[in-house]
Amino acid sequence: MKYPTLAEFVAQGARELTAGPIAILLMEDQAEINSTIRHHLSLGFRRVIVVGHPSIEVSPDLAGQISRISHDVSKPGSTEDVVNAISATCVGQWVYYGYNAEYLFFPFCEDRSIGELTRFVAEERRDSVLTYVIDLYAKDLKNHRNGVAPKSAHLDKSGYYALSRSRDGEVMERQLSMFGGLRWRFEEHVAHDRRNIDRIGLFRAQSGLKLRADHTFNLEEMNTYANPWHHSVTAAICSFRAAKSLKTNPGPSESIETFAWHNSTKFNWHSRQLLDLGLMEPGQWF
Repeated sequence: MKYPTLAEFVAQGARELTAGPIAILLMEDQAEINSTIRHHLSLGFRRVIVVGHPSIEVSPDLAGQISRISHDVSKPGSTEDVVNAISATCVGQWVYYGYNAEYLFFPFCEDRSIGELTRFVAEERRDSVLTYVIDLYAKDLKNHRNGVAPKSAHLDKSGYYALSRSRDGEVMERQLSMFGGLRWRFEEHVAHDRRNIDRIGLFRAQSGLKLRADHTFNLEEMNTYANPWHHSVTAAICSFRAAKSLKTNPGPSESIETFAWHNSTKFNWHSRQLLDLGLMEPGQWF
């Protein structure tokens, strides 16, 4: 189903969101649109909402499996506008949001669905899952000038760290700001407020809940990584977005000849690798 505006979807399309989990995929350009949609359909999302410019091309075999909203996602604040507007129409449902050329992984996702994960998290009395954005990149930038190469994707196997998060001078309980990947190694090309790699990418929509520009929510418990009494499951969003940005913007592109370094390793597109590298946490998830 196609909707010419976000407002029209909110007014008419909300009836589609009676069952979740729901994936909101914001398409910034044409890179890996179809593989992004296919990946999230394979995880078992009940609804996949594709948001982007009308010129974005989706494979005909996928068009009937998604809802599509025409909306310019390149403007500042567009992510918050889209996520907040859609989540307000499906209170109680689990919602994921990400961009094209980003792929959600959670522990054992090859054998278990996103619905199984969200039911488990709900039983743990949590309404959010912390997701780490793990940068993927092409090793050969001569043949992959935009930094995107799914068949030969690499990631950093180390170089990640966390700092306690403060807001208005107060240390936030069970919240961390995470850093690493391309945003850390090429930080001189990345705005200070865009260097962290933590995102609350999966959450249960609530009345009054608002996503903020820094990928956190206005309800602070939603921004925590675990319950007070034990570790909770976390997930990873494997993303070419930083590589794409660094190689399509003239300034950094001219000074970056390769993303590869001694801690690069080939990504095998399996949750076991991410668990072994400590890039997500199974918690009590069996």
